[in-house]
Amino acid sequence: MTRQYVADIKDRDPVKGVFLVKEKIMAMAKNGKPYMNLRFMDKSGEVDAKLWDNTDVLDKLFDKNDFVRVRGKASVYMNKMQVVVAEISRVPDEEVNLADFLPESPRSIGEMRQELRDVVGALDNSHLKGLMEAFLADEPLMDQYCKAPAAKGMHHVYLGGLLEHSLALVRLIRAIVPLYEGINEDLLVVGALLHDVGKIQEMSYERAFDYTDAGKLLGHITIGVELVEDKIRQVDGFPRELSLLLKHMLLSHHGQYEFGSPKRPKTVEATILNYLDDMDSKINGIRTHIAKETASSSRWTAHHRLYDRYFFKVNGLDGEEEPVCAREEGCQVVPLEELPPPAVQRPVPRREKQVFSNQPLRKLENLNLFGNGSNEE
Repeated sequence: MTRQYVADIKDRDPVKGVFLVKEKIMAMAKNGKPYMNLRFMDKSGEVDAKLWDNTDVLDKLFDKNDFVRVRGKASVYMNKMQVVVAEISRVPDEEVNLADFLPESPRSIGEMRQELRDVVGALDNSHLKGLMEAFLADEPLMDQYCKAPAAKGMHHVYLGGLLEHSLALVRLIRAIVPLYEGINEDLLVVGALLHDVGKIQEMSYERAFDYTDAGKLLGHITIGVELVEDKIRQVDGFPRELSLLLKHMLLSHHGQYEFGSPKRPKTVEATILNYLDDMDSKINGIRTHIAKETASSSRWTAHHRLYDRYFFKVNGLDGEEEPVCAREEGCQVVPLEELPPPAVQRPVPRREKQVFSNQPLRKLENLNLFGNGSNEE
């Protein structure tokens, strides 16, 4: 029997397959009845799900990050696909192939790893090249670096996402450096390769992507600076100022304090890295959001919570024309010149504005309760 992946689920389809539970949240309906909000995932994507019945019993049978066998029916709600679950049961780990459940970069990991080696080999600065060679020689670390996602939910949320994102920044750097004089390209390239290196310890990615204890307590920026400092000590004669410049790029690549950046960019190279990192992250995040909308025929996406907006799917490349209203049977099209003139709008008399007053004696002024203030008898 052919496996049913999330990406294959269509509106009104029966759903019968094995998925990884990415989210599991108990909730209460307006009528006071408990229900379960679920999010299933496999390597092809993610889908929301609802479990309405027997939640008290079923809640004890599986947890977040478990594999479950699901039977239900798909439907589109608010322009998003969701599964209404009829039956669900836990599947033992040994019965599944993990590769079926974790999304991977569209690029080959082996191909990107070779590109990384080529980038390092092309560096001219001996100290920066020695630093990157120290990273490449650390096989356990590099296995993590090449496998880790770049984020939990914002961008490049798949195995190999960190490496793909870092290499994309290198290509952007090589495209813009020739446009400006005096840019330290080697420093910028190494900053791009290492700016998110701390994510190899910040995130867990053996199951659904999540944050580790170290990630929650320290964050990838702090972890990354520690990793870089450790490798710098392995490079003889690494200049102190070059070390400061590189670590500053890691500490400032989020740009602003409110975005979690311990420092703001204070060098040209750090500023370039901040903007290119932000651009590549947003482009990937928006394109991924649009790609998830295959179930909807709308020209607009569902609301993106992190960006707080809807995105227009059409960009003019596919020759798609603006939709027009279809002429229904019995509908008559009246030429513009034959339309009756618009009705004359008569002005509406203005009403006096009622002003609120909290002075209770104001209304007594005209009653002359106390005379006119003279002493005449």
